[in-house]
Amino acid sequence: MKRLKYTLGIVAVMTGLFVNAQEVEPTKPEATELYKPVPPKVTPGENGASPSDAIVLFDGTSLDKWISTVDSTAAKWTLNKDGSMTVKDRTGDIQTKQNFGSVQLHVEWKSPAEVQRDGQNRGNSGIFLNGLYEVQVLDNNDNDTYVNGQVGSIYKQHIPLAMASVPTGEWNTYDIIYHAPEFEKGQKVKSGTLTVIHNGVLVQDHVEIKGTTPYIGWPKNPPHGKGPLRLQDHGDNSRVSYRNIWVRELN
Repeated sequence: MKRLKYTLGIVAVMTGLFVNAQEVEPTKPEATELYKPVPPKVTPGENGASPSDAIVLFDGTSLDKWISTVDSTAAKWTLNKDGSMTVKDRTGDIQTKQNFGSVQLHVEWKSPAEVQRDGQNRGNSGIFLNGLYEVQVLDNNDNDTYVNGQVGSIYKQHIPLAMASVPTGEWNTYDIIYHAPEFEKGQKVKSGTLTVIHNGVLVQDHVEIKGTTPYIGWPKNPPHGKGPLRLQDHGDNSRVSYRNIWVRELN
């Protein structure tokens, strides 16, 4: 009897179609065919372009969708002729004017071809989801550092599954799936998660966000709703550049 109940339970979980696992198995194919809800149609982008339902945050023409994190004034980073932007040293982080929750995020970035310094001071920047949770940007080519702070890490929390960077000075791609944490009465009731694909290679596989990603100390979990996407000025003339940034809201 226990074996029978276990088997029926597995069937119910696998199909997801039965309210009662004791129901007789359907004998016609249409009994297990669903026609609603119909998923919305999305046209994929071509040659690196954004899909039809994406919000384009940076297309190389202006910094109008970004502001200074320091004082909410216009973003002061350098707009380049090739359709990219570069961190302007010691002007501070920049963040989106619009706030987001769970998202699919596409970002392209590169470190400068001219190598300067080493460790965490070579081509260092970061992408912060909700303005709080950092996916590390770093030139790790022939440049060792602590592995939970290397390129593709969730800073100080999750070591990447692989180091998938292209040669220094060439463009990297991050595709990030972020599910925001949930809070009730000021307390976290469900952790957020992050998936990161670096140049087509899975480097973070739906990992749990333990909290904020500070340089010193433990992760914290301040209650929050939607927030900006933030790009880091590391303050050491790392000269990281970004291009082709777009996002799809997931909730």
